[in-house]
Amino acid sequence: MAKIGILGAGSWGIALAALLHNNGHEITVWSKIESEIQMLQEKHEHKMLPGVKLSEDMIFTTEDRICVEGMDLLVMAVASKYTRETAKRFSKLVAPGQIVVNVSKGIEEHTLMTLSEIIEQEIPQADVAVLSGPSHAEEVGRGIPTTIVVGSHSRKTAEYLQSIFMNEVFRVYTSPDMLGMELGAALKNVVALAAGIADGLGYGDNSKAALITRGIAEISRLGVAMGGKYETFNGLTGIGDLIVTCASMHSRNRRAGILIGQGKTYQEAMDEVQMVVEGVYSAKAAMELAKKYQIQLPIIEQVNAVLFEGKNAALAVKDLMLRDKKIEISEEWQD
Repeated sequence: MAKIGILGAGSWGIALAALLHNNGHEITVWSKIESEIQMLQEKHEHKMLPGVKLSEDMIFTTEDRICVEGMDLLVMAVASKYTRETAKRFSKLVAPGQIVVNVSKGIEEHTLMTLSEIIEQEIPQADVAVLSGPSHAEEVGRGIPTTIVVGSHSRKTAEYLQSIFMNEVFRVYTSPDMLGMELGAALKNVVALAAGIADGLGYGDNSKAALITRGIAEISRLGVAMGGKYETFNGLTGIGDLIVTCASMHSRNRRAGILIGQGKTYQEAMDEVQMVVEGVYSAKAAMELAKKYQIQLPIIEQVNAVLFEGKNAALAVKDLMLRDKKIEISEEWQD
């Protein structure tokens, strides 16, 4: 049995708390939002995960030390835009070598850093790892079979975390490619916005398939240029995560995209979804990375134009369709 602190009491943090408790671990959940902790203490259920009952012996707290000191590992489950402030807040409490597993997805806009890089910068003494893959909280909380990947700098840490998280409904693979995992996780949210916009415009399965397929091509091009492994983008944290995020109504990015396709601004869409829409925050960062590495990202470029430049969504799709003629496979013709 391990003692585990969950930093963040949103739906994903709580789903993982339930899973880890079912695995026999001792769980403490922290949030700086007093009303959120009070809800969990009183109801032992999160409003975003109805029907997922939490054990009476779980600890819910707003006290920083209670959730960190003496823990075998920490799970960083705050939204990406709060990762740096949370890491900075807990930095002095984290012991040398204490494992911190980032389970959020995103890229910091002004630094272009991945979330694990932020945590390593703010908590240099921590052993930082990543958990990512096609995994909606609503399904993990209900025990629906899910497959995911844990990434780490060391095989020892990865295999330890694999044993901590894995059970009969939660299969965990390991990978050394933390960068590729996090890039796939962050950039797929931008493509999922595009998929939602297409849904909001009334387009069909052909459009969705095109966005998913060409979307992973864009993500792979950029990710490999940055040092990620091509295999990663063909795996669970690449194409797998992209498929589930583009296809599911559990996806806040797809739901927000639908509203944008129907004519709402990104802020109106986020207000209606009532959750942090990570793709909005990663979209600008993706374009900055594209410029830095001189990579073409036509889908992500059009998403940025719709989000931040007021471009009509239908016109953005038309511009994508009318781009210069391209080839898909670069091998030479035989004739």
